[in-house]
Amino acid sequence: MRMDQVLLREQIMAKLAQITNQNGGFVSRKELEEFSIDGIQRKLVDQSRGIRNPNWLDSTLSIISSPNGPYDDVITDDGLLEYAYQSGSINGVNSKLRIAMQNQDPIILFRKIATGVYTAHFPVFIVGDDPVNKKVLVAMDESLALLGASAEQSPLQKKYVERMVKQRLHQPEFRGRVIRAYNTRCAVCSLAHGELLDAAHIIPDSHSAGTADVTNGLSLCKIHHSAYDQFFLGISPDFKVVINDDLLAEVDGPMLKHGIQEMHGRKILLPETKAQWPKLENLEQRFAAFMAS
Repeated sequence: MRMDQVLLREQIMAKLAQITNQNGGFVSRKELEEFSIDGIQRKLVDQSRGIRNPNWLDSTLSIISSPNGPYDDVITDDGLLEYAYQSGSINGVNSKLRIAMQNQDPIILFRKIATGVYTAHFPVFIVGDDPVNKKVLVAMDESLALLGASAEQSPLQKKYVERMVKQRLHQPEFRGRVIRAYNTRCAVCSLAHGELLDAAHIIPDSHSAGTADVTNGLSLCKIHHSAYDQFFLGISPDFKVVINDDLLAEVDGPMLKHGIQEMHGRKILLPETKAQWPKLENLEQRFAAFMAS
């Protein structure tokens, strides 16, 4: 019985990975509610709760987190995510969280990025329980799950782990928000395959101004993302594509000609909501660096 459940979780996560990849890094509540395996409905979210405890599994399958919501989650010094119990008793729906911890069952963490839209993080693991403060501790990967909440870490290790966990939470959310804003299309060439799209930072995330906001992002296919990062392709403050002069003069094959050179002078696709358009000062700064390269 347990092995059947282990295999079912693996099937669910494999199919969920395929769906989120096709979408460009996000998944809708409708897709989660209509989710099925081998023709059998396997809803991944509960209708009214943030914890999904299906009767066909011994322990929790998924949890929902809403950043900046009433159950906003905190990353501890050990690099673990604090997740608040469902309100009410420490038992009830929360008891299956403890079973997931005891069994070390992999679960799914859904992070809300818009109404009815989520990013999915999996597998994650429950590694600690605090019934007094009504919360559990969640490890964002298997290595931290093996270490557990009581692992001894140096201050340097703790800083590294905390940064790693924040990246694992925020980078998928940045990708999902940006690609969704551009209706799952490349801003340069309009390619509409989510699997081939990235969320590119206008100001790199290594820079102090390189925030993970939609206005500091562009939905780009992988070829145009690489060209943008390498300064072969720039985007001007008036939203036009500019190709490096040397690359424009180069003669190669059809990919260079049709995929890059013919994009020169083209106006990029913009989000429908103006508040999500690229920030002009970020475009100006990045374009100045492109022109100086």
